[in-house]
Amino acid sequence: MSRADELRLITRVAQMYYLDAIKQSDISERLHIPQARVSRLLKKALDENIVRISITPPPGVFAELEAGLRERFGIEEAIVAEALSERDETVLAAIGDAAAHFLESTIADDEVIGVSSWSLSLMRTVDAITPIKRVQAQKVVQIFGGMGNPTMQSHAQHIVTRLAQLTNAKPQFLPAPGVAGSPESRNVLMADPFVEETVRCFREITLMLVGIGSMTPSYMLVNSGNAFTREELDELAAHGAVGDMGLRFFDAEGRPVITPLNDRVISIPLEEIKAAKRVVAVAGGSRKVPAIRAAMLGGYIDVLITDHFTAEQLLSGDPPRKT
Repeated sequence: MSRADELRLITRVAQMYYLDAIKQSDISERLHIPQARVSRLLKKALDENIVRISITPPPGVFAELEAGLRERFGIEEAIVAEALSERDETVLAAIGDAAAHFLESTIADDEVIGVSSWSLSLMRTVDAITPIKRVQAQKVVQIFGGMGNPTMQSHAQHIVTRLAQLTNAKPQFLPAPGVAGSPESRNVLMADPFVEETVRCFREITLMLVGIGSMTPSYMLVNSGNAFTREELDELAAHGAVGDMGLRFFDAEGRPVITPLNDRVISIPLEEIKAAKRVVAVAGGSRKVPAIRAAMLGGYIDVLITDHFTAEQLLSGDPPRKT
């Protein structure tokens, strides 16, 4: 077969498949050639630029930003939601809805789901999820101490309880504050059998949902009584901290920042977050950009759900160095 004949056949097969929507098996029958050859010819149509496939994302879909985040930071998946403005409440609504849809689509049977407390983004996510009747998860495990100011504690409990109801799972609470008054009191709390039981569940987690904190904690965390003071946060910043997950702080390249304050925290350690099978972070907003970037560089998260304003800021500037 001459080159011209080959190109003519490739073009004919491509026309039938892409323009006339004829199945490969029917093309094989009509042209009297093996179906395996039809498949090879369709591949050649792409290789020869006879067929060029273009994708035009509809409004509100940010495929290029998502691809940029995946490629630059080496994460498994990025979901970028459209926020109507950069106001915190608008961003939270956008990423909460996007995260809810993602979880409704991807939660599997027998999941052990870890979820942080005192996170506004995760609270919005849980409130946006519809019951997932097809799924029977095992447990929803609280990974950050959920006890605090009684007027706010219901929010931390709501995240765990509601997610367990939605996934037909058992709630597993961490009945301790996120920050103890001293290392000694933390040790006492960690020895409580109910706390020990929950901490043992950390290594069973197959899907972890986390928020990412900046060096300016949210009003929900502050009002819970589980935030460090401004002086303590300044001390952490002096050691290079740019953000945290469950008050486990890290620097701009994602390396853990260890100070004596760490000995008062009751939450899952960074190394166990990194070791989890799948970690989904729901975070957005300009003040969180350094922390989100650092969390990706540190390899702590597999999936980032954010808004398009934040995604643009994460991708601006020189490519970052991964640790």
